[in-house]
Amino acid sequence: MEISSTRRFPVWLLVTWGVTRLALLLFVFKVWVFPGPDVTTDVSVIYHGWYETLRTGSFPHHDVTWQYPPAAALAILSPALLPFADYAHAFFDLVFLADLAVFCLLQYAGLRPGRSLRGAWMWTVGVALLGPTVYARYDVMVTAVAVAALLAGTRHPRVMGVLAGFGAMVKVWPVLLLAGALRSKAWIAAAVTAGGLAVAFALTMPGAFSFLTFQRDRGTEVESLGSLVFHVARRYGWEGEVRLNYGSVEFLGPYVDWVSGAALFLSVIAFGWLLLWRLRVRHMTPPAIADAAFVAVLVFTVTSRVISPQYMVWLVGLAAVCLCFRGSRMTVPAVLILAACLATVLEFPVYFGDVVASDPLGVTLLFVRNGLLVAATVTAARQLWLGTVTQPAPTVPPQASRTHESLAPS
Repeated sequence: MEISSTRRFPVWLLVTWGVTRLALLLFVFKVWVFPGPDVTTDVSVIYHGWYETLRTGSFPHHDVTWQYPPAAALAILSPALLPFADYAHAFFDLVFLADLAVFCLLQYAGLRPGRSLRGAWMWTVGVALLGPTVYARYDVMVTAVAVAALLAGTRHPRVMGVLAGFGAMVKVWPVLLLAGALRSKAWIAAAVTAGGLAVAFALTMPGAFSFLTFQRDRGTEVESLGSLVFHVARRYGWEGEVRLNYGSVEFLGPYVDWVSGAALFLSVIAFGWLLLWRLRVRHMTPPAIADAAFVAVLVFTVTSRVISPQYMVWLVGLAAVCLCFRGSRMTVPAVLILAACLATVLEFPVYFGDVVASDPLGVTLLFVRNGLLVAATVTAARQLWLGTVTQPAPTVPPQASRTHESLAPS
């Protein structure tokens, strides 16, 4: 997938991106029909409904499906930038532009000396494998902010912090980009940005933080790792049910709280491991900063009570940034994520009916997808630990050391 010369224009990469994105647009504009349920209803019905409420200057705080930080309002309101198109079409156009921005950032980064175009290929292929669902959610917009933050992080920690703080106020998870940021500049910039936005929204729009209650009350979504317990249990007479609840299809009934609690416990364990890693880090390199962010988002995604298909966009974007660096240790996890993307588009939307019914095909696809995610998580965490904790820091050759001393200001 790599271009041998950084000076050669990556024609095939550009053509592949253009063809796959044209296909995604044809699907969301319903020129072509993608198998399974219509994935665009979230935009035309749910997002549009939120849009009408947000335009009045208030959050939809009485709607339990609104489960996002206050700056998510900016993504939902963004179609107003294209007043000549209806809401859904304007939204698809803006997501396409966000996709293009990510592609351009990764291509620019990949063409720099010592970098690789593997990241741009990862984004091109991974998003295409996920199908039209990607363009029918606002996660590409958030991922664009995250990709820009990580690419800036190696040289401009304050810029990384500002973008991570802004992204966290749009969809929380970008705060995990700071996992590998060892300079306080990035953390301070993120805190100031997020705090400023939080205060601004709290003072100007009612219901800015109602999402915290709705997130707390969520159950076990049918595509999550914990849901596999109930998919199997239904074959043996489990008396619960599957129902649309808090905006997603969830399991409700006996022992669901136990499994949700177990997922929360796993997230705490993941946080503990990340904290231990931070305390044990011996050296960090620019690739390791991106690797750490990827691992942090990966472990919290896998242990979540919800693993919606659009969550895969985050992982594809962060894996793509990792692969821009030749020294990244995330090649194998990135390949596993690509395989998980293919399994994801099959379980949703193509065979989602089988998933909801816990039919053998649907359960098998979930086992494959979630198994790949677990394998990617374990592999990525191990590689991060080996690269930053276990292996000794690279030694500086004496000649280079003398050169550095000679250049140092007196």
